[in-house]
Amino acid sequence: MNLKRDITFTLNGVKSRATVSVEMTALAMLRDVLGLTGTKYGCGEGECGACSILVDGLSSNACLMFALDCDGRELITIEGLAKHPLGEKLQQSFVDCGAVQCGFCTPGMIVQATHLLEKTPGASRDQIARGIEGNLCRCTGYVKIIDAIVAVAEKQT
Repeated sequence: MNLKRDITFTLNGVKSRATVSVEMTALAMLRDVLGLTGTKYGCGEGECGACSILVDGLSSNACLMFALDCDGRELITIEGLAKHPLGEKLQQSFVDCGAVQCGFCTPGMIVQATHLLEKTPGASRDQIARGIEGNLCRCTGYVKIIDAIVAVAEKQT
């Protein structure tokens, strides 16, 4: 029995193809097969948000998703958000507001913030705090991270 499958999907706006094992996670595919290391492995249990990606426009934990489930779908990683207007603004705002310390959680935070601000343009500080609850940061008290997202949200209105 062949335990590998070919899948096709759109990755960061580009039609892509990968050969993956049936037990491989989307996170392992992104990092180990496709070489996109911006998406981080954190807890491996969907609790920390370090592996957040957008799948068909929804925020998802790549560590909990099988690579096979990416077949036919649209994936956007932190690398793809570098070319996305909202992603670019959030990345710059994180730098401007000093919201980046060790940087480990930053890719997942920016992916989640992009998803939040696309769904809720001009989100309030409380909505933003609630919207990033699933993304853990061990370095900060979240104030600068929330400030960075608020700065972008305020420009949306």
